Amino acid sequence: MHEFDIITTLAGGFTAALIFGYICHRIRISPIVGFLVAGIVVGPTTPGFTANGQIAAQLAEIGVVLLLFDVGLHFDLQELGRVRRIALPGALLQCTGSFLATFLMMLWFASSWQEALSMGIAMSFASTVVVTRVLSDVNQLQTPTGNLAIGWLIVQDVLAVLALVLLPNLKGIEGASWFSLIGVLEIAALKIAILIAAVMFLGGRLIPRILHRVAETRSRELFTLTILVIVLGLALVSAKGFGVSMALGAFLAGVVIGQSDFSVRATTDALPMRDAFAALFFVSVGMLFDPVVFFETPGLFGAVLFVAMVLTPALAIGTMLLLGLPLKNALRVGLSFAQIGEFSFIVANLAKRSGLISDSLEHVLVAVSIFSIALSPMLQWSVEPILGFARQSTTLRWLTVSRKPLTSQPAIPTDGLDLEDPASEFRTVVVGYGPVGRTAAKLLDENGIHATIIEMNPGSMEPIRSAGHRVVLGDAIHIETLKRAGVDKAQSLILSASNIAQTTDVIRMARLLNPSIQILVRSAYVGNCEVLLQSGADHVIAEESEVALAMAETILRDLGATAEQIDQQRAKLRSELHQDPQAPKPSSSSKDAP
Repeated sequence: MHEFDIITTLAGGFTAALIFGYICHRIRISPIVGFLVAGIVVGPTTPGFTANGQIAAQLAEIGVVLLLFDVGLHFDLQELGRVRRIALPGALLQCTGSFLATFLMMLWFASSWQEALSMGIAMSFASTVVVTRVLSDVNQLQTPTGNLAIGWLIVQDVLAVLALVLLPNLKGIEGASWFSLIGVLEIAALKIAILIAAVMFLGGRLIPRILHRVAETRSRELFTLTILVIVLGLALVSAKGFGVSMALGAFLAGVVIGQSDFSVRATTDALPMRDAFAALFFVSVGMLFDPVVFFETPGLFGAVLFVAMVLTPALAIGTMLLLGLPLKNALRVGLSFAQIGEFSFIVANLAKRSGLISDSLEHVLVAVSIFSIALSPMLQWSVEPILGFARQSTTLRWLTVSRKPLTSQPAIPTDGLDLEDPASEFRTVVVGYGPVGRTAAKLLDENGIHATIIEMNPGSMEPIRSAGHRVVLGDAIHIETLKRAGVDKAQSLILSASNIAQTTDVIRMARLLNPSIQILVRSAYVGNCEVLLQSGADHVIAEESEVALAMAETILRDLGATAEQIDQQRAKLRSELHQDPQAPKPSSSSKDAP
């Protein structure tokens, strides 16, 4: 019965990915390894349940499109600009070195030039997922070292997207000369230029307007559907209309939306399936693995693993040292690149469909990926011993400090690597821009305290910007929205609307991101104060108590009470109100506008 093939493939693939991903997470290995192992388990080379490979591959295409859309969504030219002096030349030299080494190695193993070219491209890129996970585990992600790694990955992402456009154009070129190859590149470049110009010019004007109209409906379902229609539509236009990879269309859709006010909401609301289909993509890759690769091509496996885990990080570390980066930063960043991941698989899948590489080479890449992703986090353990040895060595000690490029002379970095993240400028985050939020932000600004506003209503964007505040369009219930607003570095968080959905969850997530942040919460009812304080709020201002206090203060002042007496009575009343066990609880139907 074929009518259940899709359901059984999804159920089997997701279940295996969940089990092995969880096991890998528990033993502190990237879940990607678990997803790949899950693919092997449900694949044709192991006994038991076998998923439908064709269906899995088609569903995985959605994962590829969403992955590339996410890359475009987070493509940040400002981030790249802060570390451009090292990230730009470093990534170019590392990718070129890894490509040439793999290309020559594959020719030595008697591969065709198309196979050598495809494998060289696939071996040039590290996994963004793994790099961020590795640096996060050693508390380096939110540091200048992490900024450099992200900038480096951005350059790799751009090169990978260009490679995905180039590969399909190499199909059918046998015995090609450099002249014919240049002709293919020129045609591909022309197609890319036309597509980019059309998407950035027309899409840059039209897409934000469409999203604004849909966002005004306040319907999460419609917004999600709109994002998916835009992404899948541009992916199909790229493939059918311009003859280039769907990945480029998805990437461009991400770039356009990422530069708009809706980037955070697209990340949090509109991609609930992204991680699931991305996991299914890795499962589909694992299904292609054949263990005979260890017996039929052990030399090739060892050589490719050497490029991934030794040569690539060595190139990255050497380049960063030549450009004047201290040894510690160079080791942290360089060793995090000692693996291959999602882009390598995407390149390999595209090359296979284009008839450029054989099944055996794809099996080699899967095997190398499993080993390299599992082992690369362990390389971070060697950083401190190597650094300690260098500090004690009179020959290597100069490598441990910042230097002028291509010299051993110490220098103060001027490339932005030592600058704080811009989000740290915004010392307070205010959720909601109603009368309370607007007044709080104004008073803070008048006292020299920068405020970032989190707001759901697109119509409030311009008034907020006109007032000089930074604004993030999104729902505070999503941790990505809080991160984008800078909660992880802010000094305080103000929840200014009394009807914020799931306020306690917002408080807990904020406390998780920034344990030292001061959280002030507005509540409609005194009876809610205890719950909010237990959730992690530092101060809760209840409307009921403040109204009562204002009334009492007015009466006392009219009766001639002194300021000291009023302060004493205010403190007494506030204490009694917040400790009153009979304070009324809000009814389920109550609503209160901010």
